[in-house]
Amino acid sequence: MNAKNTPNKYDLAKFNLIVAGGKTGGHLFPGIAVAQALKTTNPCAEILFVGTDAPFEVSTLKEYGFNHKAIMAKPIKGGSLLDKLISIGFTFISLIQSLVILIRFKPDFVLGVGGFSSFAVVIAAWILRIPRAIQEQNSIPGITNRLLSRFSDTIFTGFETTRGFDNTLKTKYVGNPIRHTSPTKLNGSDHESNQAPHINPDDFILLVTGGSQGAASINQAFFQAMKLIIESTDDLDRVHIIHQTGLADETKLQKAYKKLGIKYRVQAFFHDMPALQDKADLLVTRAGASTISELTIKGLPAILVPFPHAADDHQTFNAKVLAKKGAAILIADRDLTGPLLKDTLQDLMKNKKRLKQMRIAAKQLAMPDADKIIAATILDTKDL
Repeated sequence: MNAKNTPNKYDLAKFNLIVAGGKTGGHLFPGIAVAQALKTTNPCAEILFVGTDAPFEVSTLKEYGFNHKAIMAKPIKGGSLLDKLISIGFTFISLIQSLVILIRFKPDFVLGVGGFSSFAVVIAAWILRIPRAIQEQNSIPGITNRLLSRFSDTIFTGFETTRGFDNTLKTKYVGNPIRHTSPTKLNGSDHESNQAPHINPDDFILLVTGGSQGAASINQAFFQAMKLIIESTDDLDRVHIIHQTGLADETKLQKAYKKLGIKYRVQAFFHDMPALQDKADLLVTRAGASTISELTIKGLPAILVPFPHAADDHQTFNAKVLAKKGAAILIADRDLTGPLLKDTLQDLMKNKKRLKQMRIAAKQLAMPDADKIIAATILDTKDL
């Protein structure tokens, strides 16, 4: 029998999956990647995302074609005593909502991908004895996943060394799942790319992003760096900047770039980020776990500026993994200035040999099959 026609053991098998958590891209996109892999393996699977009503989460899941339900949830960490009591009240409400959703949807498996909205859903799965797992993207777990690790059957980790999860039989180190281009892009309706100036094959593509919500410090320092580079050289005809700014800085930077007279594409958010990463020669970005996984799998050299207020400073630990292997350059947010970034960019843009070495080092850290491994593990629970 031709391998192409070999039946898949999961084909036509009814399977319901709930992916819990989200709000930010760092939590949401790994869940989307697993959902895509699971649907590819079993097209008959039904997948429901349960999280918040944050506009980013709602619009992104709509873009990728996944159903979504929001629950009332609020983080407990930080704030006054009154805030904590209110949060606990919300947790009880969200637990009741989660139990109702699980009873109605009848999931075969629940996967928590982090974020406070995943807590009640995974606990509800534990109460109902539904198989469940969490996926921890970072080298230092967030408080939600630290709590949920006690109630989960399996812990999928993105880093080989994940604080607190190293010495447990429940832990499976698989890497971080990365999403593919959204269905609307695959179907040829990429309105964002159609707005972009033509990219020549010889263009040097600088991709800049501060994550799904943007980063003011990166936006400011990068634009200052480009102004300084323009003042020191006229040889920027082949440089093409693609800059994800976040909503707050979009209009301001669009106007500012227009005055520079260089090729650019500036938007608050790009839904076609995987495709843009494939085109990029160098990335300037935060050090979220999903970003780290994407650039290692794609072999993309990077200047990493960790978010300084990330819980337990986990982005710095993420970035150090790559910097120690020579796959990226680490600049602390407090040290980030236009002149420093200008010098770093110019050194890399002129040094093709170093960029090649960074690409090789990045790819050596890649674990490209995390989405497939997690999806297969989830589907195999049906046979247990």
